[in-house]
Amino acid sequence: MATLLSSSPTLFSSSPHHTPRLSFSSPPPFLSSSSPFSSSLSISTSAAKTSIGSSQHRSWIVKASRVVDKKKVLIVNINSGGHAVIGFYFAKELLGSGHDVTVLTVGDQGSDKMKKPPFDRFGEIVSGGGKTVWGDPADVGKVIGGEGFDVVLENNGKDLDAFRPVADWAKGSGVQQLLYISSAGIYKPTDEPPHVEGDVVKADASHAGVEEYIAQSFSSWAIFRPQYMIGSGHNKDCEEWFFDRIVRDRPVPIPGSGIQLTNISHVRDLSSMLTLAVQKPTAASGNIFNCVSDRAVTLNGFAKLCAQAAGRTVNIVHYDPKAIGADSKKAFPFRNTHFYAEPRAAKDILGWTSSTNLVEDLKERFDEYVRIGRDKKLIKFEIDDKILETLKVPVAV
Repeated sequence: MATLLSSSPTLFSSSPHHTPRLSFSSPPPFLSSSSPFSSSLSISTSAAKTSIGSSQHRSWIVKASRVVDKKKVLIVNINSGGHAVIGFYFAKELLGSGHDVTVLTVGDQGSDKMKKPPFDRFGEIVSGGGKTVWGDPADVGKVIGGEGFDVVLENNGKDLDAFRPVADWAKGSGVQQLLYISSAGIYKPTDEPPHVEGDVVKADASHAGVEEYIAQSFSSWAIFRPQYMIGSGHNKDCEEWFFDRIVRDRPVPIPGSGIQLTNISHVRDLSSMLTLAVQKPTAASGNIFNCVSDRAVTLNGFAKLCAQAAGRTVNIVHYDPKAIGADSKKAFPFRNTHFYAEPRAAKDILGWTSSTNLVEDLKERFDEYVRIGRDKKLIKFEIDDKILETLKVPVAV
């Protein structure tokens, strides 16, 4: 039967924990020629027009009061999926800190993919002094016209075949620091959450081969393992999945008990962690960082936070996917098990702090959800309807 859960959302914060320096089993020597530096940053937000009708989004500018050791940074950015927004935020933060930034996006600038977020907002990068180019990362040298860079963020290659051309070009062109976006999905499931840096990873995971290649090939490198994220410009449904049901007074079907822990970070947390690695290359070198916020949330809790942001109540319905023959990977946007990583290495090594505040961040996301008119869009809930019919849960027409 349907269950209306009205208790407050469940959030868990990580306790301080000393994390030793982390590396692969046979790390390369650390680069010592670049010294870390720091800059004082301030963040301001303003409303700006998007290309979607007359909607608005919150644009943000990062301003540095002091910049030491200005660097040229190349971001090789994927052209789809949840990770695409990482390069967008990272570029803007670096520009605000006074660095030179070029974003190389996979594919063609004129493709339909570029009409969607975050790509339709790349004008913000250009107006901030950055450069955007499109092409095949396998021909990275030609695409960037032979230009040299100090730092490369590889945010595209999910396997060694896709990653190696960029890596080999970087080695041959004198790049000083290589940063790589991996995935927290690389960890083997554990009975002792959270996942922390140094935990066992899946040997057959495609990212694992890339990580090993980086450790063997570069003297100054850092690897980042993100999990779920939210933020303006994100083009993969996360909170929107919940908003779609809440604003239409539909039950929200959650697999299992709903007390499963996960981690959902605002993408600005990811970009700030990456920026610290650029600022502190010696400290970052040879380390793997869980690129996540420092709080967990239950699946039930996240549904309630989304309802709170929308000013509505939520009717959460739990179900056993196996018992009713439902494919939870298609029916639900998150894993239906505990999937929770902590950013211990970033706190201990980089002095990083999280700014994710789901209560406030979800309010901003809901405002944007309404501005683009998604609350009025006709949406089919065919998978939901099958689940609810099996559970004999009525749905208002």
